[in-house]
Amino acid sequence: MAGPEPAPQPSPASGRGSVGPLIPAGLPAAVRLHAEAIARAAQRLVVLRDAWLNPPEWTERVPEVAPLCMDSSPYPDRIVARPGFAGDLAKRTLTNLYNQRPAWLAQAHATLDAAVAAAYGWADWTPAMPDDEILRRLLALNRERAGK
Repeated sequence: MAGPEPAPQPSPASGRGSVGPLIPAGLPAAVRLHAEAIARAAQRLVVLRDAWLNPPEWTERVPEVAPLCMDSSPYPDRIVARPGFAGDLAKRTLTNLYNQRPAWLAQAHATLDAAVAAAYGWADWTPAMPDDEILRRLLALNRERAGK
């Protein structure tokens, strides 16, 4: 069972501390607002999924060894199961999570979808918009940008 929303934990393995460095500096203000909203929603999704996949009470992070020529490792920490949790942790896969589709995961995806739709300027977007309509709009935009 997916259970309640996991408690968000910092995600050092994902390398996503804040959204600032992910957004190019020269974006126009209106575009920057959309980019930041998308980055925040995506970051929230990653943090929630990471917390579900590797609950801190079941895991510990082991720093990678730094290569000889470096002061610190450029690699993310290894996540290892605490004693007694290896079996439970092995069941925590993205496939299992998405098959269970808990409400907190659906909400995080809905927030990201809404941020992307707003960036496209789709004021009429709703979560019920059919995939065919979304694909039609994306294809039209692609053809427009390609000059066809």
